[in-house]
Amino acid sequence: MQRLGVAYHFEEDIKEALDITYYSEKYYSCDDLHTTALQFYILRQHQYYPVPSAELCFEKFKNVDGRFKEYLSRDTKGILSFYEASHQFLHGEDLLDETKKFTYRCLESLEGHTNIDQAMLVQHSLETPLHWRMLRLESRNYIDVYERYDNKNLVLLELAKLDFNLVQSVHQTDLIELSRWWTELGFKEELAFSRDRLVENFIWAMGIIYEPQFSKCRIGLTKFICILTAIDDIYDVYGSPDELELFTEAVSRWDVKAAEKLPKYMKICYLAMFNFANMITHDIQRDQGICVLPYIVKEWISLCKSYLVEARWFYNGYTPTLEEYLGNAWTSVGGPGAMVHAYILHGETIITESLDCLQNGPELVYWASVITRINDDLGTSTAEMKRGDIPKSIQCFKNEKDVTEEEATEHIKSFRSNCWRKLNQECVKTSLPKSVVNLAVNMARTSHCIFEHGDGIGTSHGVTKDRAVSLFIEPIEIKFSSL
Repeated sequence: MQRLGVAYHFEEDIKEALDITYYSEKYYSCDDLHTTALQFYILRQHQYYPVPSAELCFEKFKNVDGRFKEYLSRDTKGILSFYEASHQFLHGEDLLDETKKFTYRCLESLEGHTNIDQAMLVQHSLETPLHWRMLRLESRNYIDVYERYDNKNLVLLELAKLDFNLVQSVHQTDLIELSRWWTELGFKEELAFSRDRLVENFIWAMGIIYEPQFSKCRIGLTKFICILTAIDDIYDVYGSPDELELFTEAVSRWDVKAAEKLPKYMKICYLAMFNFANMITHDIQRDQGICVLPYIVKEWISLCKSYLVEARWFYNGYTPTLEEYLGNAWTSVGGPGAMVHAYILHGETIITESLDCLQNGPELVYWASVITRINDDLGTSTAEMKRGDIPKSIQCFKNEKDVTEEEATEHIKSFRSNCWRKLNQECVKTSLPKSVVNLAVNMARTSHCIFEHGDGIGTSHGVTKDRAVSLFIEPIEIKFSSL
């Protein structure tokens, strides 16, 4: 149900089933690899804590010599589930590296020895593990796969198709409202140098929270990302050093009068940001009696200051260390700001303690933002360096350690895997609401989707266009069964 995208209809039933599994002795004694790995994966995914360690769950599949039993390599379904489960391991679980090497080697050896559907699932997992995939896109792809299964549940399949089309219609309505807002905003005419990527920005928001009941959050997030993108382009490609200093100072003052000293193109962007923040503040004050403006303002100030740091690096020809770069880049990627806005716009009762925690940069948001930044760098750094931009994580590590670009790229990819383990750890440790945990993890997942095949924001063609069409335009054909 999760992979088909309909689990949100059955949250209470799923929780009841997981509670039974979690407290059942059979969970610890099961000797089927697929069942054990799947249960482990789902319990970790739903933040059951304390979750049995990987060693406790999977040591039974080893020989006395400490190596995994040979027969497992012939269990395609079990090995694939074990590989996926390994991406739910936590930082410090010793079985992790051994498991990933063993399962990866087994899956690679299956090439040419499985049916088409199995081969496709294996290839997809080796490219992007299930835990790293954007939920909505995974649902669209998996519906096609599930339909080819001999043992498929026809009622569940029809539900998945109907639900996908219904949710798609909600997303279309969201886009209609956003298109009207984007046109009235006037950025396309007044900020011609900036990226006009409304649909791509909506993919970001939809990836973070796709369920139909969260239209307000999705629309607000898209507006945030659109304004953020325009400001990013001001700092990256258009503004002069003096103008950027002036804009940052104006944002720090957060006063409409501060816009008077700005150039016209900056004034338009400043007022859009200012009015957007005030609109959210008004709605939350009316609905919940809480003033969220200080939290929103702080995020915009932090974001613009991080952009200014990068602009100064560029104009001074400075290459930071990887640590120095990431210390600024986890903010400049927009992750902290997106999470604060998403929580405020989510619709649930806002807890001041949770807002304070989000504002102070919790580890959960930090690691999700670092993953987002690294995926951005892996997808865009080559093109951006050619256009003339600051060194990204790959170039920073290459310069710092005097290694080749290929070696630096492999290091950054390995570091990304470590970041995911840190994020997994924070998912079970954090005191933040489960909704915030899901928002943060979904942001990291969406970054994999956006930058998997290059710059999914800077261009509006190729894979990004195809995905937008399948997600927002083309409904799934439904041939109703006789049930």
